[in-house]
Amino acid sequence: MKIFEEILNKYNFPKRTEKPSTTIAQIESVVKFNLPTDYKTYIQNYSGFETYIGEAFVRLWDLDELLATNKDYEIFDNLPNTLAIGGNGSSEFIAIELINISDYRIVLSPFIDLDKQYHIEIGTSFSDFLLRLDKGQEWFK
Repeated sequence: MKIFEEILNKYNFPKRTEKPSTTIAQIESVVKFNLPTDYKTYIQNYSGFETYIGEAFVRLWDLDELLATNKDYEIFDNLPNTLAIGGNGSSEFIAIELINISDYRIVLSPFIDLDKQYHIEIGTSFSDFLLRLDKGQEWFK
């Protein structure tokens, strides 16, 4: 968790100053799985964020944006076991995908064709995703 916090501090992730109107329990009831602990820690303590991490532009949605944004993009209708959490400022979204009961991965996938066959793994956890970005990982070579 130390590296996770170091990355959040390095990129000046904005700390949450107000209590969100949406709860983690509401999100989990809609997606029908428990969110990973590291992501819960992030989303409960930090607000929406957009900037470059390493070489990649990242926009992470605020807790209060998650449900409406996923519904608007029809993520829930087309990608069970997936919660979009942000985007790359282009035509792809960043998401948490549940693999099995407590096994997750972070994926990058196109908004246009909502099919899990297009998911590219960009982290084995939310923390791993941030670490890969910080180290300059390229998703498309």
